[in-house]
Amino acid sequence: MKLIKTDVLIVGAGAAGMYASISAAKSNKKVMLCDKSLISRGGATVMAQMTVAAALGHQEADHWTHHLQDTIKSGQDLCNEKLSYLLCKNAPEKIRQMRDWKTNWANDNARIRQVLAPGHGVKRCCYVDFLNTGPAVARTLRGEIAKLKNVTRVSGLTIIDLVVEKNRVIGAIGLNTEAGEYVSIGANAIVLAAGGLTQLFARNSASKNMGGDSHALALRAGANLMDMEFVQFFPIGHLAPRLVGMDPIMWDPFRYKLGGRLLNGHEEQFIENYGGEDGDAYTVGRDLAAYAILKECEAGRGSPNGGAWLSFQHLSKAELDEAFGPIIKKLSANDIDLTKQAIEVAPIAHYHMGGIEVNDSMETCVKGLFAAGECVGGANGANRLSGNAIPEAFVFGEIAGASAANTISETPHLSPQLHQNVLSNLLIELSRQPKQKSQFQTVTSRKLLFELQKLMWENVGVLRSKQGLKMAINEIRRMKNDIFPNLKPASGTVFNTSLMDWLDLRNSLLCAEAICLAANERKESRGAHQMEDIPFKSNKFTKNQIISMIDGKLVSRWQDVQKLEFDLERKRWAKV
Repeated sequence: MKLIKTDVLIVGAGAAGMYASISAAKSNKKVMLCDKSLISRGGATVMAQMTVAAALGHQEADHWTHHLQDTIKSGQDLCNEKLSYLLCKNAPEKIRQMRDWKTNWANDNARIRQVLAPGHGVKRCCYVDFLNTGPAVARTLRGEIAKLKNVTRVSGLTIIDLVVEKNRVIGAIGLNTEAGEYVSIGANAIVLAAGGLTQLFARNSASKNMGGDSHALALRAGANLMDMEFVQFFPIGHLAPRLVGMDPIMWDPFRYKLGGRLLNGHEEQFIENYGGEDGDAYTVGRDLAAYAILKECEAGRGSPNGGAWLSFQHLSKAELDEAFGPIIKKLSANDIDLTKQAIEVAPIAHYHMGGIEVNDSMETCVKGLFAAGECVGGANGANRLSGNAIPEAFVFGEIAGASAANTISETPHLSPQLHQNVLSNLLIELSRQPKQKSQFQTVTSRKLLFELQKLMWENVGVLRSKQGLKMAINEIRRMKNDIFPNLKPASGTVFNTSLMDWLDLRNSLLCAEAICLAANERKESRGAHQMEDIPFKSNKFTKNQIISMIDGKLVSRWQDVQKLEFDLERKRWAKV
């Protein structure tokens, strides 16, 4: 087993991981940035075509406190306000820094263009022209990292487990898929930044590697997860006609930049029937929009393929071309003409508000273990405000990197025996003989993952019920305890896709169980957690839910929401 030493190990190379690397490197520490995919080209950031929320005030008068108010309102009383404060307060500085690093934000000379997005009170969201925000951001950060000699970049390295001694992380075990060798990495601090877990749902907008790796690594290391029940379903994911080579969530910027009419199967606007105010401006939050679309379908008023119509037919070709010229040409290649036809949209799993529990230094309850980006829970509460994902990655990444670099190890930098023990446990798990060969001999890790995705979509999706959640959690535990132990990946380690599927499934089953357990315990409807048989909010559950692993089993408990001692109206700290 190859042995490597570093000061800071960062797992995941999207915006959060890259920002953490840049931040940690400023302290002249040795940094290792690894990703199971290619550096900066896997995960969510490079796929993002949306806008970035920051109270710059370049289009309308704005202040970070107003952004914070909108974030807290969207989060429906469950935001960890200390984390939300960090996000909103520091977002403008990060946008300006990215501009200095040559991110070409759409602008009018010195003023960055900003648009009104759902849930925001003013025009606050900036972007890069023609749905290019994510790739532009990834390119900028990749360029900055390339300048840093103390950052080692490693693609194709899957981190399998963390090594912990006396509640302090001291390293990790990984698998280099190209070389086919296990790697032991000793580190003073580790930052988990491997993104979300929406790959767990059959209909999703995620990249393949977003199956909850950070969450599972954190749980097995002894850290806590919080508010795992809150999965955000993007309401207007593309449904029909067939769309090739384009992101299924591309319609959001179309709608709030140009206006777009969301219609049911009878070609009637319907959001107003569910307590929202929509019209052409598209200001309603994502949770309510997703709920309303599915309810219209349940009532028999859906579009032909089981969604809703999104129509831009009231706009001229000139207006569409001016706003999205190159994209209009791509749509034309797919035989879609927005001036002549509406398209069908429906909810799609897109983001996860829950995640790893951290303090305001981004540190978990395990010493030296930090987290950043979408895998962090708390800042967005029960429903994320549009545009908050990328600034969250910037802000939390920078804090996590700086905090990790300042960590002082209280234990030996590398304990080879502990690392070997962790690897040995994994190899025992991999090499064990199936207990029920005949019953599961045709089941593969990939097939079981497909079954898990279908189960989660049907029972833990936008609309949930007590019966569906009970069935889901029982079935997931059967998969985890009875079927998974009987799966044996193909032998060998070099480019072994069967082994990679097995490792992905190992993490995904654990995360799916955590989501189901949390959803089953929250007996109310709030934000992205909608119970059909408990259709009301309860003050009893105005608390954050914590999931821990104790003796190999997941357990749930409740804790008070972290509030900020700050008067948002007067813009000053409250007197204590």
